[in-house]
Amino acid sequence: MQLEIRPDPAEVGRARRWARSRLAGAGIQDDGPLAETLVLLVSELVTNAVVHTGHPAVLRLSLPGVPAEVTTVRVEVADASTRAPVPRCVGDEATSGRGLALVDGLADRWGWSPEGTGKRIWCELDRRTTPVDAARTATPAECEGCEGLAREEPADGEPSYEGLAYETV
Repeated sequence: MQLEIRPDPAEVGRARRWARSRLAGAGIQDDGPLAETLVLLVSELVTNAVVHTGHPAVLRLSLPGVPAEVTTVRVEVADASTRAPVPRCVGDEATSGRGLALVDGLADRWGWSPEGTGKRIWCELDRRTTPVDAARTATPAECEGCEGLAREEPADGEPSYEGLAYETV
């Protein structure tokens, strides 16, 4: 299923409402953590397409048809820009620039590929019947321009960067 998006910031809200209705139709509880995470991912990917390209985009949701122990839900946004998505590291006072860091922290997988005269950016969440706790911390290689962030050294010896650790449920 897909939704065509105009290059207008008001389209982000329409995309969220559309995604919620499709999730409910697939039996994904509207107020549950999976639905909330998916709607946030839709919001971030559509916002990036609307703000950074100035061209129409297409939002696609691939939802599981049959309940299973683990199934994958996929969100895709195709836009007319060939510019690669690059996660940014921004300071506490910045009002934007955190979208791909959120996608990276919340999705089980994400990526992008050139498509025709533009690109497709996608992310996937594995839907589990039993909750699984996982923590995700960006590493220096995953984040371009992280030099200005405060580095922390946790007890386990793995480096993390302040403001880039996200917990997903």
